[in-house]
Amino acid sequence: QVQLVESGGGLVQPGGSLRLSCEASGTTRQFDTMAWYRQAPGKERELVADISSGAGTYYLEAAKGRFTISREYAKNTMYLQMNDLKPEDTAVYLCHARRAISIEYTAQYWGQGTQVTVSS
Repeated sequence: QVQLVESGGGLVQPGGSLRLSCEASGTTRQFDTMAWYRQAPGKERELVADISSGAGTYYLEAAKGRFTISREYAKNTMYLQMNDLKPEDTAVYLCHARRAISIEYTAQYWGQGTQVTVSS
């Protein structure tokens, strides 16, 4: 029932900016943690940033100082503001969310991704 839909990707020049959005539907309950992952062709999926329900954040070292993750709880939406984009940021960016269902089980969800291409 829960669905995550990303938007905001596109083609930008190096040094440009994009803001990605991830809108959750099918639930009114908050997730414990939401995160942005990315996967480039031929590369392993990597965690870019995450944010907990307490607003604590984590950033990939390569993203620190350039990317900002945030949540708008009333809209059940997560954002990733990306500034000073570099060609190595090119990837499919995927939304991820998880919540504890019980002490033994945590539910996890993935979006289908949005393409970010940084090129001259």
